[in-house]
Amino acid sequence: MASLPRKYYLGDTVEIARSLLGKTLVRVYGGQPLVCRITETEAYVGRCDKACHAYGYHRTARNAVMFGPPGHAYIYFIYGMYHCLNLVTEPDGEPSAVLIRGLECLSGGEVIRRLRFGEKGGGKLTAYQRKNFLNGPGKLCKGLLLTTAENGLDLTGDVLFLCESPADLGLPRPPAKREHICAGPRVGVDYAEEAKDFPWRFWLETEE
Repeated sequence: MASLPRKYYLGDTVEIARSLLGKTLVRVYGGQPLVCRITETEAYVGRCDKACHAYGYHRTARNAVMFGPPGHAYIYFIYGMYHCLNLVTEPDGEPSAVLIRGLECLSGGEVIRRLRFGEKGGGKLTAYQRKNFLNGPGKLCKGLLLTTAENGLDLTGDVLFLCESPADLGLPRPPAKREHICAGPRVGVDYAEEAKDFPWRFWLETEE
């Protein structure tokens, strides 16, 4: 299994956020791999970014994982109801991370559906549920059962990791799409002064 090595996370956070689009995220739950394709990300860089939890190297018990080695999961709880998955980047001591904002399910969909919506619906998703399945950081963490209990997980381990493609897991590649990468300001950071306009959100759009 060719998971992305730790050195992948050592580079520039903004470049990593862009390069993560299309990569495969794997969450092993109950012995079953839940496999998804990354479709939306946001970069956060502590040394210069007022939207980052660790701006100006401000360290707390909550964000301590960001100051550690790259290639670990930083998962935090917000608004008393949502978890957010971030991938720690850059060298030890440089608090930076990429927030995963959107996923596309490739395998393990029935388990993800039950975790996300419960047992209702008899296994069938409504049009609204399909559209809003994993298109937000809180939604995807619920669907993959990622909570603060998984904070600090090593992304080079066997519980939560990334691959180039599902083929690295012996799974078929999804049908090819004509897509392009879009960039723009991040979501929900209007408080961050000049940083609110940084074009550090990246997402895939399907071409007609």
